[in-house]
Amino acid sequence: MSDISAEAPAQSAKPTIFFDGTSSRRRQVMLTLGDALEIAEEGGAPVRWSYADIRRADSPPGILRLSSITAPPLARLEIRDAALAADVTARCLRLDEHRTSRRGVAKIVGWSAAAAISIVCVVLFGVPLAADRLAPLVPKPVERRIGDAAEVQMKTIFGRNVCEDPAGKAAFTKLVNRLRDAAGLDDDSMMAGVLPTSVPNAFALPGGKVFVLKGLLDKAESPDELAGILAHELGHLKHYDSMRGLIYNGGTSFLIGLLFGDVTGSSAVIFASRSVVEASYSREAETAADTFAIEVMHKLGRSPKPAFELMFRITGKEGGSKLTTILASHPLTEDRLARMTREDRPVSGPPLLTDKEWQSLKGICGSGKI
Repeated sequence: MSDISAEAPAQSAKPTIFFDGTSSRRRQVMLTLGDALEIAEEGGAPVRWSYADIRRADSPPGILRLSSITAPPLARLEIRDAALAADVTARCLRLDEHRTSRRGVAKIVGWSAAAAISIVCVVLFGVPLAADRLAPLVPKPVERRIGDAAEVQMKTIFGRNVCEDPAGKAAFTKLVNRLRDAAGLDDDSMMAGVLPTSVPNAFALPGGKVFVLKGLLDKAESPDELAGILAHELGHLKHYDSMRGLIYNGGTSFLIGLLFGDVTGSSAVIFASRSVVEASYSREAETAADTFAIEVMHKLGRSPKPAFELMFRITGKEGGSKLTTILASHPLTEDRLARMTREDRPVSGPPLLTDKEWQSLKGICGSGKI
């Protein structure tokens, strides 16, 4: 038998510490290096570790910390003497076998990249497809609760109190009811209001909620201009675009959180709610909402063109503004403007509001500054 395997008590100037993995007691031990590593505490039965089973464990500088694949999982041997550590290491030929090799690192990197690509593909294709399928299937009570939660966030951003001037509110209700009836929406599926903020915008929320911001009302010069915008938002409501956007943006945010370690879901909820105002709908959704607005305005014997003239005035003059404008959620294109021009019809229906009602609606938020 060679010298390296001959049994010899290992003498050390520094204590060798052993934890048996079944208790937290710190044991000072003596090692014997023979055909196996023998760990002996004075007065106790020795423990034998086969050299082939010994593996290196994480340890601070100056300590060789070892474990054994056949010992209890928490069993550890700590060698503080450098010479003894070198002697033990020479006998443990599979000491670092469990550590990741370059090939293993490459495999981990490869799988990580594949996982990231998979998540990106789900974000780009899977989530939108799921949103398209799920949005119409969300039960009405659930959709209303989601809309209520989103409404709270919107009012936090744009003003907590809906404008309540009685005459203005009556005029607004009349306008909304005429549009709702022409759109064929259920009587109990919609509510609308004006929020007191100078931002010129309008948006629809799940659960049949439509809000006009006072900044848009201030820019409107006729009931037809405002009615066309509202009809467009009713189109998004009719087609579940807002619900689809919440599912898509919330799901995307959650998946991105998986990539970057935020899986609490809190950011997804906030992001999804805020995105309803700032979201840019797909070209197909915008085209469908435009078609819906055209049909509603034609049913009322009015032209859809004034609404897009209002949008052009806002985006043409304030397109570079840092404020959120209607441009953010309703991008204008030459095709859309040309289409509205082609769909212009001579007025054949009665006015949507009287001049007095229109002036009342313009003053629905009162004369106070916002």
